[in-house]
Amino acid sequence: MAIAVLAGISAQVLAAYFRIPSIVLLLLLGILFGSDGIGLLHPHLLGTGLEVIVALATAIILFEGGLNLDLRELGRVSVSLQLLVTLGTLITLLGGSMAAHWLGEFPWNIALLYASIVVVTGPTVVGPLLKQINVDRQVATLLEGEGVLIDPVGAILAFVVLDTILNGDADPINAIVGLLMRLGVGAAIGGAGGYLMSLIFKRASFLSFELKNLMVLAILWSLFTLSQMIRSESGVMTTVVAGAVFANSSVPEERLLRSFKGQLTILSVSVLFILLAADLSIASVFALGWGSLFTVLVLMFVVRPINILLCTWNSDLNWRQKLFLSWVAPRGIVAASVASFFAISLTQRGINGGDSIKALVFLTIIMTVVCQGLTAGWVAKWLQITSKDVTGAVIVGCNPLSLLIARFFQERGENVVMIDTDPECLMQAEAQNLRVIASSGLDAAVLEEAGLASMGTFLAMTSNGEVNFVLAQRAAEEFKPPRVLAVFPRDPQANISVSNKVNQAFIPDLAIKTWNEYLNDGRVKLGTTTLDELEFSTQCDRIQEKIRTGVLIPLLIEREERLQVMPANQEWEIGDRIIYLLHDPRPSLLKRLSGATQSTPLSLEKLPEVEDLSLTQLPQFSASEAPGA
Repeated sequence: MAIAVLAGISAQVLAAYFRIPSIVLLLLLGILFGSDGIGLLHPHLLGTGLEVIVALATAIILFEGGLNLDLRELGRVSVSLQLLVTLGTLITLLGGSMAAHWLGEFPWNIALLYASIVVVTGPTVVGPLLKQINVDRQVATLLEGEGVLIDPVGAILAFVVLDTILNGDADPINAIVGLLMRLGVGAAIGGAGGYLMSLIFKRASFLSFELKNLMVLAILWSLFTLSQMIRSESGVMTTVVAGAVFANSSVPEERLLRSFKGQLTILSVSVLFILLAADLSIASVFALGWGSLFTVLVLMFVVRPINILLCTWNSDLNWRQKLFLSWVAPRGIVAASVASFFAISLTQRGINGGDSIKALVFLTIIMTVVCQGLTAGWVAKWLQITSKDVTGAVIVGCNPLSLLIARFFQERGENVVMIDTDPECLMQAEAQNLRVIASSGLDAAVLEEAGLASMGTFLAMTSNGEVNFVLAQRAAEEFKPPRVLAVFPRDPQANISVSNKVNQAFIPDLAIKTWNEYLNDGRVKLGTTTLDELEFSTQCDRIQEKIRTGVLIPLLIEREERLQVMPANQEWEIGDRIIYLLHDPRPSLLKRLSGATQSTPLSLEKLPEVEDLSLTQLPQFSASEAPGA
């Protein structure tokens, strides 16, 4: 056990350093330390203790998966997710069993058992993978939800199939009833247990947080064992439901439990994979032959795409998102632990095929994890579905400055939604063919109606800075868009937890009312400059000097052909194109004589005031055009 823990955590550390899925290194180290490697680990010596370790560790892993289920997020992809867990399970079961029978030459009962084990995807693989590549929120929610919810369904389905094989009962009605009974018992006990845990966290104020965390662990294992005693293999459903109920009960200081359970999960996954991989016979994997290799390839490149195509047929996912979902379906710890248990059960009952099933499942895990895990980031970038690639903006606060920004996004073909309570301002937005919602941005239902879950940018720029900050915080917590910005009178570096979620827009302490007045009066120019390598530092100094004197605000930055709202703490790079507003204090009469009027739309141009001046001329020029100078 000491070697397993040391090897497991070492694999996690190395994976974090090299930014690769940890399961890849866990499998390699497990095999290396096993009997087919240097022979340090012999998990079979644990006897029935190995089964106990696997069961209790799996309970922790699935509970943590349930904790990460956000019902609001799942509600936005509910139809596709329901289909993936139901219709998708059936498609994988049928497709996998046919491939194993016709290509792997397994008898039908063993082929069906293999397919029932691999219907699951691994949340412990998918979760870290998605955090690493920051894929867009809709796709991430679907993959995470599928990974967590399909684990208990797949595990119970596999045990129903095993039970049918061992008892020789081929009646499909009995199999379906057995499946539903296990799901029902598990859900009922898990729901009650999750509610009990939430009550303890809310009411037991005399307990320290450390004791509360340990109480939850004790209750979790008790619920799992109770469920297993009432109906075998219903415990996996219990743990997921308990985690989901607890997570959605608005428990105070829930983050402390999440942190504790997250650490336990990392430890559990590390130890389990090391032990199960060490117990794997490499000779049995090679003995499978080419047919089994083709079985896994069909599962990856035929069955999974058909599954995604049918389950997301009527969804609003685009072809890029569907292609990524088709590619990513790594199998994880639940498949490995179930396969290991089944190998023992079949061997004990004198049924051939136990070791072959275990070898084929581990081959599936290795191929899906290595192929998909190592390439998922590259595929996401190629398909342009990483969070930084998500386009569109929701802007709360309809005023001249926000309308100007909305126009730029609109001209790029991006979706823009304006939210405000002022009918007159919204009429101006509608006149520019912008979508408007007449309501408060504090209402989560309004943000959902605006489609913030699938937008790239949230920008709060009403005239009240404190309200903007609250709006942005709520949007960041509930919808998690890639870019959250707000105009508020605060240093964004003053609070680390704030700066991680909400960026201050444009510049610190922007006088938004003043600049809206400048826009209304036509006392501004709209400029653009591209930072080149030869004059980079000079250009930056020019612009920063004008920002300091209050005559310029940078609005947008274009980098790698992507247009984004400028954060106050943005670090500029060579090649960046900056779009800004420059205060132009010429008297209105002089402007009208020169042909400019309040209604004349601003044109984007290179302004000599910013482009051509040398640094020695800047102070005098800036002072002469500063308001009130």
